[in-house]
Amino acid sequence: MSLLTHAARRVRPVTAALTTATALLIACVVQTSPATAATATAATATAATATAKTASRPAGSEADARADGGTPSSISTLSDKWNRPWAITFLPNGMYALVTERFTSTVHLLGRDGSKKMVGTVPNTVVPDVDPTKGSGGLLGVAPSPTWNGTTDKDVFFVHTAAEGTRIVKMKFDGKTLSGYTVLVGGIKRGADHNGGKIAFGPDGYLYVATGDAQTGSLAQNRNSLNGKILRITKTGAAAPGNPFGNRVYSLGHRNPQGFAWDTRGRLWASEIGEAKWDELNLIKAGANYGWPLCEGTCGTAGMTNPKFVWKPEDGGVPAQVAIVNNVIYVTTLRGQRLWRLPIDGTGQGIGTAKSYYVNTYARLRALTTVPGTNQLLMGTSDRGTDRDFVLKVTIK
Repeated sequence: MSLLTHAARRVRPVTAALTTATALLIACVVQTSPATAATATAATATAATATAKTASRPAGSEADARADGGTPSSISTLSDKWNRPWAITFLPNGMYALVTERFTSTVHLLGRDGSKKMVGTVPNTVVPDVDPTKGSGGLLGVAPSPTWNGTTDKDVFFVHTAAEGTRIVKMKFDGKTLSGYTVLVGGIKRGADHNGGKIAFGPDGYLYVATGDAQTGSLAQNRNSLNGKILRITKTGAAAPGNPFGNRVYSLGHRNPQGFAWDTRGRLWASEIGEAKWDELNLIKAGANYGWPLCEGTCGTAGMTNPKFVWKPEDGGVPAQVAIVNNVIYVTTLRGQRLWRLPIDGTGQGIGTAKSYYVNTYARLRALTTVPGTNQLLMGTSDRGTDRDFVLKVTIK
């Protein structure tokens, strides 16, 4: 099977692989408003069926889980009538978040009370096809400057696909309207799939950006290519000081990383969509090589860094984005249609017992972020249909 054929299969709605009865069940779920489905709680959790090929602590009780960071206890609809929200990122004031819609190229301001206002679009965004089975381009990640205040600092950064490739760009946002448009980094090859897209400022004040291999696996092993990497750059798009290879590359050997977040010790964790056998959660370190396309999942190839957790695509996998609450990692999944809870173990280098929540309740899940100052997550559904996606609020207790 070619990479292109496989990629189309991996982003295809799971109904293609379902039996007729199951397909009807999923259709019923999609028709159900989360306002009704919100009665789902931690009781809907199922034990993880995929575990990393590394040591993990024994399975414990819900009380044990709460002791190491809490568990999802309730979920409700915060906002509705969305069209494939790709990223949700809070402004530094913590009261409002910017939300990108992948195929409409629009940016919205979302309040904690669920209020929503469109504030602009990102120019030059090109979407491969409005059919989600044919590509994963469009408007992707968003990251406001850490010192954004709408006056002296208006900078907001985006990742999007354009006609010639994937771009990292900067715009101005005054709290009401987006304006301006500056390309910071171009020359990132774009594919119909595997475009990465996550962008965020790290604890060190530099921008980190996930890029996919654009369906050309060899680029992931090329230190001089921007594809198949996690990049670390300044606000001007230059290589950040101290990068391991003297260029923009921070880590390499990635296929399609779509989410990452930092834990309380400042360690970077990233999700990655694999090809056919394994999807990954990786602990990212400067200069480390995560194997693709030589490795998928855990392998013994010299010089490669193994994942800390893996999923089988058909067993709750195809991970999208990452958020961390109380040193517990949460990961949304597309094909898996669930939220994973992955506690960081006592060493800080591994993952304990994993559990999944809201299985097949809200269809495909992608956008994910923490709500500043709370033990809450905001989570976006994806691909439910025009004006039929939701932003959901998950409370951790």
